[in-house]
Amino acid sequence: MINQQLTGLLLLLATAGAAQAQSEVYLCVDEHGKREYKNTGLTKGCKKVDLPGITMIPAPPKKAAAQTAAAKPAASTPQDFPKVDNGTQKTRDNDRKQILLDEMKAEEQKLSNLKKDYNNGEPERRGDERNYAKYQERVAGMKEDIDRTEKNIEALKREIGNIK
Repeated sequence: MINQQLTGLLLLLATAGAAQAQSEVYLCVDEHGKREYKNTGLTKGCKKVDLPGITMIPAPPKKAAAQTAAAKPAASTPQDFPKVDNGTQKTRDNDRKQILLDEMKAEEQKLSNLKKDYNNGEPERRGDERNYAKYQERVAGMKEDIDRTEKNIEALKREIGNIK
């Protein structure tokens, strides 16, 4: 029951701006005691609710907002924020770099194998590919795999380059 009342109150507060514009809000209670706020009181068991006026604070003009944003100092790190010493961070960065290098080596090996199987767009036909369309579909899939692997390698190189 308390959850329903709290939900109703939150709904009322959330819709208060719209309710002010519509100027009428009704509290409806059904035969099971469930409360519901509506903007029409046409159903049985609804009572009009008087809402206090809402004070709206106008937004500053865009020009002033840009000036105040530029005048604010840059956000600083809170004093109680955990800090890591340089040696620990360097170790973490080295571990991350090694993981990325290992991933890149695996991707490069995968790319080499894919290109070997692809055979410049003319891989060997398999016995289950009597239909030429199936062969073309497999070749297109191989090309997509090669492109995806090349993009993965590029992304890994960028990540490695971003490590301090």
